[in-house]
Amino acid sequence: MLIREAAAEDWPQIWPFWHRIVAAAETYAWGPDTSEEDARALWMSPAKRVYVAEDDTGAVVGSAYATPNYGGPAAGVANAGFMVDPDQAGRGIGRALAEHVLEAATAAGYRAMVFNAVVETNPAVGLWTSLGFRILGTVPAAFEHPRHGLVGLHIMYRAL
Repeated sequence: MLIREAAAEDWPQIWPFWHRIVAAAETYAWGPDTSEEDARALWMSPAKRVYVAEDDTGAVVGSAYATPNYGGPAAGVANAGFMVDPDQAGRGIGRALAEHVLEAATAAGYRAMVFNAVVETNPAVGLWTSLGFRILGTVPAAFEHPRHGLVGLHIMYRAL
């Protein structure tokens, strides 16, 4: 698997799984009906360093980004987002992207990384804790999950 910086030409391969994941309304606090134009602006923003994971055929099977979570004197804390094509789950793509982004964020001089809204039922919580993130707190009943009803949103943190 190759992980590299994304190019504008990668978006047509990212959009199908981005849309599928967000439309499922189980893991991201973005509107399930987010348009492709708005999704592209959210994910491919020039303020973000965006990465893609390619399989051995060159197909984009996952994407991630890192960006400052705050501005000004707190800009040394990163935020990140990760999506893996659900048809490719269980192949280690999410872990590989996470390790890559953590290394890139460290190299870029970030001191820490924080996730502001991790849905507590998201299976990725296990991945994040295995990579050294800890839950700082949970906003109770903050997310309307389509299967579990109201669930909490974790704030997760890791020093870099």
